[in-house]
Amino acid sequence: MTPIRVLQVVPNMHAAGLETLIMNMYRNIDRNKVQFDFLVHYKQRYFYDDEIEALGGKIYRLSFREDNNIIKYLKDVDSFFSKHGEYKIIHGHMASTAYFYLRAAKKHNIPIRILHSHNTSTEKTLKGKIKKQMLKLSTLYANKYFACSIVSGEFLYGKKKFEVINNAINVEYFAFDPEERALIRKELNVDDYLVLGHIGRFSTQKNHKFLLKVFSEFLKTNPDTRLLLVGEGELENKIKTEISESGIGNEVMLLGVRKDVNRIYQALDFFLLPSLFEGLPVVGIESQISGTVSIVSDKITKELKITDLVSFLPLENGADYWSQYIKNYRNYQKKDVSQQIKNSGYEIKNEANKLMQYYIDLCSVNNSK
Repeated sequence: MTPIRVLQVVPNMHAAGLETLIMNMYRNIDRNKVQFDFLVHYKQRYFYDDEIEALGGKIYRLSFREDNNIIKYLKDVDSFFSKHGEYKIIHGHMASTAYFYLRAAKKHNIPIRILHSHNTSTEKTLKGKIKKQMLKLSTLYANKYFACSIVSGEFLYGKKKFEVINNAINVEYFAFDPEERALIRKELNVDDYLVLGHIGRFSTQKNHKFLLKVFSEFLKTNPDTRLLLVGEGELENKIKTEISESGIGNEVMLLGVRKDVNRIYQALDFFLLPSLFEGLPVVGIESQISGTVSIVSDKITKELKITDLVSFLPLENGADYWSQYIKNYRNYQKKDVSQQIKNSGYEIKNEANKLMQYYIDLCSVNNSK
């Protein structure tokens, strides 16, 4: 049987939350039935590209996120879909430009055009305001609507009907393992420290500047503490400068992009996520699976609270308030909560099968018309 090929439209396949979700699904679908291909918006290769090709996926490259040439982009997406009529399903994860690529897909008779909401707001910048205006146009050429949470769906679609696709995880891969915890803490030379951590790209949304203020406050009365930062991004150099100027360079460990992020969670005592906005962050689920106390901003949907390990704190209360809150849990001992995660609908095998069946059913209905 020839598999249904679904075109995933993304910025790139870097190691970040959205991309990790797609790869989690991709690894666990039956690729004899459904295969993923990718339309990306950068020319260079990224973190997951080798794995995608090893799994049988194709990667088509545009350059819009590099050159920001909207006229060229309109021509490129029109040309692409004129040449690729083999796709029956396009699954768009870029809401801000969906108006353009979904319009081209409709023009060239791609029958199933899915839009997927992954956020609940935009940045309070000029770029964010422009993006917000584009989001208002994003649903015009979509005919199926997905979201990672109820809040993210309501944000983008209003009263339109949408399907929630859980940001599911390979639970066994991230589950708390005391032996692995001991090993990675020794490797990182943090055996004797309380370890705080954050995993996410260096961007305005993730609010690293506030995170560093929290850590600096906590460090004043808890010198036996280290902060691990995993990721990279456009604000990385600014954050490095902030760390240096704050005098905490010896206490902050910048680990870059890691292929063993599951082991990093094992090393942590606290996971901090002071984001300005999120849909439903994959890292927030991963941290819970690992048994880590997770302290997140109240801008994040309450749907993230799968276990009692998650606390939501207002950013407006300031860094000192967050620091004091962490102290309340200083003596918490990690434990295995993986079964609770499975029971809550975040087991990847079940959710990948749900998505795969959704694609199959959509194609079946379309073919019967």
